[in-house]
Amino acid sequence: MVETDFCNPCLTAVRVLRVSLVDELEGHIDSLLEVLVSRGAFSRDDREVVLCQLGPRARVRTVLDIVECKGEEAAEIFLSARNHRQNSKEGNADQPQFKEYNKVKQKHKDVLRRRSESMLFYNTRHGEKILFSEHYVNLLLVDGHQGLEIKRHEVLTFGQKRLSLQQKSAAHRKITPAELFSSSNGVRPVKKVLVTGVAGIGKTILVQKMLFDFGRNKDHLTFDFIIHMTFRDLNLIDKLTSFRELVLRKNRHLAKELDNILDNDSKLLIILDGFDEFKHYRSCDVDVFVTEPDEEAEVTEVFGSLMLGELLPNASVMLTSRPAAINHIPVGCIDRFVLISGFSLAEVQDFFLRYFQDSSLADRMFAVVSANELMLTLCYIPAFCYIVCCILKESKDLCGEAPKTMTDIYVQYLVALLRSHTQTRTETFPQDQKAGSVQQLSDIVLKLGRLAFQKLMEHQTLFYSSDQDVAALAGSSLVSTFLDKTVAQEPGCTEEVFSFAHLTVQEFFAALHCAVTDQTLPDALQSSGLPGEGTTNGHLDLFNRFLSGILSERNASFLSRQVGLCCSKQKVETYREKITTELKMLCENGAHILNCLHCLFEQQDPSLALAVQPTALRVNVSDETLSQMDYNAIKYFLNLTKGKISELDLTGTGVSSDALRDIQPLLLRCVDLWLGENNLDMESVQVIADVLRVSESITHLGLGWANIGDDEILTLSSAIRVKKTLQELWMEGNRVSYRGLLSFSDLTPEPLQKVVAIWNDLEDAEPEEVRTRESITVNFSDDDMWDAWGQWVFRRCEVSSNEKLVTVLHKVCNVSASCLEARWAKTFYNQLAQLIKSRIECCTEDDMCKKLRKFDHILNL
Repeated sequence: MVETDFCNPCLTAVRVLRVSLVDELEGHIDSLLEVLVSRGAFSRDDREVVLCQLGPRARVRTVLDIVECKGEEAAEIFLSARNHRQNSKEGNADQPQFKEYNKVKQKHKDVLRRRSESMLFYNTRHGEKILFSEHYVNLLLVDGHQGLEIKRHEVLTFGQKRLSLQQKSAAHRKITPAELFSSSNGVRPVKKVLVTGVAGIGKTILVQKMLFDFGRNKDHLTFDFIIHMTFRDLNLIDKLTSFRELVLRKNRHLAKELDNILDNDSKLLIILDGFDEFKHYRSCDVDVFVTEPDEEAEVTEVFGSLMLGELLPNASVMLTSRPAAINHIPVGCIDRFVLISGFSLAEVQDFFLRYFQDSSLADRMFAVVSANELMLTLCYIPAFCYIVCCILKESKDLCGEAPKTMTDIYVQYLVALLRSHTQTRTETFPQDQKAGSVQQLSDIVLKLGRLAFQKLMEHQTLFYSSDQDVAALAGSSLVSTFLDKTVAQEPGCTEEVFSFAHLTVQEFFAALHCAVTDQTLPDALQSSGLPGEGTTNGHLDLFNRFLSGILSERNASFLSRQVGLCCSKQKVETYREKITTELKMLCENGAHILNCLHCLFEQQDPSLALAVQPTALRVNVSDETLSQMDYNAIKYFLNLTKGKISELDLTGTGVSSDALRDIQPLLLRCVDLWLGENNLDMESVQVIADVLRVSESITHLGLGWANIGDDEILTLSSAIRVKKTLQELWMEGNRVSYRGLLSFSDLTPEPLQKVVAIWNDLEDAEPEEVRTRESITVNFSDDDMWDAWGQWVFRRCEVSSNEKLVTVLHKVCNVSASCLEARWAKTFYNQLAQLIKSRIECCTEDDMCKKLRKFDHILNL
């Protein structure tokens, strides 16, 4: 072997360097291939074999295979061509064309600086220029892999999650925009970054910040060029295109140097903003790739090739998206996941100061907001913060009656902007002309509402100028107050694209349309849809809440006085009957109730809650990450009811000790209380113990998979001894040992008739005291108890997303072969197996399919 290596040094070098050569040459393999053919090392047939391979890395490997087959001479030519390419690259700095490259680089920075120097506030008046540098407020960026689960509604789960992320700095690293492409561990270079965040959280503002800083030579200087594209623009392309054409659409000044820019792709950053707005976002997992910038293909194929590294493999890419769309991104190629977590309290204050430009006025307005929990919670989201500031600036009524609900805020937002728009125009008008002006405003608002409603039902947030409902708004200066316009240029024509200034503004206008026209009310307050991937659950949650708030007597009256929009009394009464009927039904059957509670909260009418009077008061809000707004809605309803709460299900809600303390008076009224699948620390367990010491009602308590151990169990057992009302304690899947279980010895079988402790730390020999007590269950059996348990778990699995389903499967598929022989287990696990198969059939995400197939294999062994 030594002699062979000595005789064939070039061939040996190719073998030794094989792995590094794949990385080095993947962006240049086609040009290198032409050199090999021209020097006679490769034949034309060899070239065809290489070019048939999908992707540049596969082509490099094929070239290396052919070189090895051809022997030492081919290897020598190959290394010579490779070294020549490296030398010519190093000498580029001294060549005249490199000076032109630098000249274009500076021009591009100047262009980016001009494009990004003004802050794009909603409804900025024509000609008004608000400098970005004077109004930008820092955003909280959190580094770390976030769950890729489709959220029921992004905005609704935001508040509580933002607070918990800020408190867990050890688990999530706060980073600056300049650090986005810096490797945190130095092991793997960061090339592909996914930035996510709810609607209005500041994703586009972050992009503007990066472009602005780069244009001023402040940050991101490891890149020579940043190319910025929006998916709103990409939506306008309905023909084959190339990456080169996409770049030049808005960057014609790069035309002369674009070849050099793309050849030097390791110095290129491509920012793609708003993936969730891409009309083809469900079709980006492509298997047809583009490898050259000039190669024409569908937009989805160009995008997919870029993300997967088949096109411009050395380029860096940043992608922004709302969470609802990110499970359609090929996440295997992502090197870093970043969550924009909005403002902190200090940054909300900073925003107020920059908005009002007067410290005393800003302090006074911030004090108004701080006194209103709802408004303060919304202000952590930058877009909402702007809306609240707009109301404070334009409305004189706010200090008289502060908003109590989200609908209140948006109604005042609408009225404030309409007042601002028309004030100067109507001050000098005669009275009859003023009335005509109000009627004209009402007509425009109705047209905006129709547009919002039609597009919301079709899951659309972008509207084109050719659309009939958009054309009906032509000529109204009011439209620009609520709609953003993008002008996209095509060869020989321009296309206008519109969207509401914020997703929730569209939902509000859609609800307004439904409330004040003859549009029929939705069939149900609860959204419905198929679980798993592609679910539509939550699509109309905010719409329904706004509809309820607008149909409340106070807002209906306010809109009639201020805007001339009237809700019929019959529609108001019909809706009130609808909400009470639905709420009663959901309480009695234990179905998911959260959105209906929000609709009741928006009404702010205690008589509605009193009219419900269900035979059993059951409140199921499981598997939702509850925000402070959610707790407000739950408390509002239950505080208006009397007597015992038959069941309160907070399973998998992320409940904290503070939240438990906040709702402690309600917990005292519960008969069945389910708190499983929450990470309950000792402080949380102490709150539960305080409830057990006082409550005359609680008989069933569920703490499964709550990460509790013996110390927490000892705290609970001491509390149970005080009142001795608890009959069943379910604590499966925790860290409890026999030491903890023995603390229940004097409590079984009275009052504790059942203590379920399967899947705990019980590997030691079972003590006699436990073995002889039928009340304590540490293994599965074949009785009705487990049959009911299996039915409860399966019902949750049926309505869970794929991500949540996998989480549950990890817990319940940890069973022994002997357990599977039980009658209940056969039924339960057969049902699970069928559910998994059906989910696999409609799942389009490769990573999720692999996870589901793993459990399909386990259950079919």
